[in-house]
Amino acid sequence: MESIPKSGFYYPNKFALIMLEALEDVMGKNGLNAILNLASLGDLIENFPSDNLNKEFDFSDISATNLALEEMYGPRGGRGLALRAGRATFDDALKNFGALAGAGDLAFKVLPLEAKLHIGVPAMAKIFSQMSDQISTVESREHDFIYTIHRCPVCWGRSGEDKPVCFVAAGLLQAGLKWVSGGKEFRVNESKCVAMGHDVCEFVIQKKPLD
Repeated sequence: MESIPKSGFYYPNKFALIMLEALEDVMGKNGLNAILNLASLGDLIENFPSDNLNKEFDFSDISATNLALEEMYGPRGGRGLALRAGRATFDDALKNFGALAGAGDLAFKVLPLEAKLHIGVPAMAKIFSQMSDQISTVESREHDFIYTIHRCPVCWGRSGEDKPVCFVAAGLLQAGLKWVSGGKEFRVNESKCVAMGHDVCEFVIQKKPLD
């Protein structure tokens, strides 16, 4: 497997811890250990990041883990696991972070769906921009949101791909939308990916739920 160069950009330890625990839940301890070994991250076995918000987990380690998933399980299998890990990462903890914590309040729950999305989607972007070196922005259009990651950890250091690869991020957005909307599912498509040669990773979120 190609090695991913260190980026010098970081996620908080807690975000990485949640992601690794989510992967372990999805694929079991042995499965995760195999992925970490393949990603040259064997030092993380039985030694997960600390449960704190210090920015110490390099983007390259997230990218290497994502690449190892694809290599071990194939693009389709890796994609499914990455989506599940992304959803679990949100469900396990990110909904409790400041900007989104109010989404569980009664006052928020009685808002119309459109208002919930207009508050909730930028709130998700804000969490990542404030807590990590990942920079995210949101643009609202008539039928969709454009959620842009300007410095993406999921595909850091990768190039030459013919399809988008940031399924952890897509899964995270799906779970975030479900939480913000009170249980609805939304279509999230990655339309640009740095690993394909684009300047940014871009996700199109349809405003109309699937159900």
